[in-house]
Amino acid sequence: MNNHGTPRRRRTTAYLAAGLLIPGASIVYGLMPADAATQPPAGTGALVAAAPARKNLDDPAKKEVAMQIVSAAENSSLDWRAQFSYIEDIDDGRGYTAGIIGFCSGTGDMLELVEAYTRTTPSNVLARYLPALRRVNGSDSHAGLDPNYPRDWRRAAQDPAFRAAQEAERDRVYFNPSVAKGKSDGVRALGQFAYYDAAVVHGYEGMESIRSRALRRAKPPARGGDETRWLNVFLDERVVEMKKEEAHSDVSRIETAQRVFLRNGNLDLNTPLDFAVYGDPYHIG
Repeated sequence: MNNHGTPRRRRTTAYLAAGLLIPGASIVYGLMPADAATQPPAGTGALVAAAPARKNLDDPAKKEVAMQIVSAAENSSLDWRAQFSYIEDIDDGRGYTAGIIGFCSGTGDMLELVEAYTRTTPSNVLARYLPALRRVNGSDSHAGLDPNYPRDWRRAAQDPAFRAAQEAERDRVYFNPSVAKGKSDGVRALGQFAYYDAAVVHGYEGMESIRSRALRRAKPPARGGDETRWLNVFLDERVVEMKKEEAHSDVSRIETAQRVFLRNGNLDLNTPLDFAVYGDPYHIG
């Protein structure tokens, strides 16, 4: 199912070519980002380049990268938009796992998704399964869902309203609170992603539990701690949590992806990114 041929997003920047002559020295300023140029201090005659503003994970381009990295771990593909129709029981005790973020019939988030979809589209093909989804919540049972629920999930995934509902629930339950917590802790895009990925796998409350254990050993930047040390401790605790379940015992989504970015000092999660999950290599340009 690996897909290493996903089109790569490239961000373009306007450039300013400037030739500047200072008495006594000839200095040529070549390609500079046009929005980086600031007015020189009075009397200096020099052109000062402002540092580019750092972008959080909720910047659209950064968010796209986040979705691709998670999809590599969840679906062995960078093409996260191809996963709206995905559904299977992966034998992790959570019933059916489906959609772009792995909504599960046994953990409540799939139920909330179908309820949200039904509020906007009452006659949708999944609405009939709401009673069964309420009954199986908290278990790995398929009672009332088999044999046609997977087929109907894939049918629903053709509906733009259902795809929009999946994105909205992903953001409401996982992405937005994780990014907000990262901002309050003073971590940059990589740290915000580490929180988000933990929430995807363990639930937001599970991410908070991991963070609470990390706080016993280190401090986030907002509390005066070193960002790299804090994230290494957080990832250490994440590995401990992953290994509690056989289904999550492969921790390559941490050790050969997030930890690689951290070792490279890429706290802003800037592209290009080269990493591996389950031994499969990926490149995001």
